[in-house]
Amino acid sequence: MVDEKVRYSDAELAEFKELILGKLEKAKTDLDLIKSAYLNDLNNGTDDTSPTFKAFEEGSETMSKEANSQLATRQEKFIRDLKNALIRIENKTYGICKVTGKLINKERLKLVPHATMSIEAKNMQK
Repeated sequence: MVDEKVRYSDAELAEFKELILGKLEKAKTDLDLIKSAYLNDLNNGTDDTSPTFKAFEEGSETMSKEANSQLATRQEKFIRDLKNALIRIENKTYGICKVTGKLINKERLKLVPHATMSIEAKNMQK
């Protein structure tokens, strides 16, 4: 009988850590861009346009602010999830499915490095 791996090796964890740190850096940059776009939306110089056009722009500006707010919220959650993944790496529990206790497929972790469940566990939820 072949022993199943219970956790990823330190070398594998180091690879995942590097991947996550790269994604974390990009996610923070993206969040800054979203926030600066939101701040720029607050004053886009529509003071001298016609009343009809101004009303239309204010409506689309509100939608834009809501969309930016949702994007920022999602991005903040993604950053939090990545930071939590780094904590799991430090604890050497990274890559272990929180439902089945088995290792999450390496390819899945490369695509979704903050994953906490295997595809098998995700499918059980449906």
